Amino acid sequence: MHRNMLVPALAILGLTSMPALAQPHPEGAVSYEEQLARVEDQLVYRAPIAGVENNAWFDYETDLAEARKELKKDLRGASDAEDNRDAWEEYRAELADARGDYAKEMAEKGYPVGDVRLVGPAR
Repeated sequence: MHRNMLVPALAILGLTSMPALAQPHPEGAVSYEEQLARVEDQLVYRAPIAGVENNAWFDYETDLAEARKELKKDLRGASDAEDNRDAWEEYRAELADARGDYAKEMAEKGYPVGDVRLVGPAR
């Protein structure tokens, strides 16, 4: 997603705050990496695919919990903006990997996996 597409995508997704993960930004700036991570957080599965609670679902939930815990730890230990950006980028990547792994595993088991993509105007 291009930077100029991020704000409309956030609005379309109805991005809400993540209070457990939110860090105050005294200067009011939010990094691009944090914005992307917040979008990725909105894409996590909120319920099991096809309503099936199996080991894949429980592993997925565990992966999400671990990613959030690691993000909190990394943000607490961040000493500069680069550390902060790195923490958010790692979090985004972990969420995306967990979602992809879970969807792939469920698809291999024969469960229908849907995917919704937002496409902006052609430039």
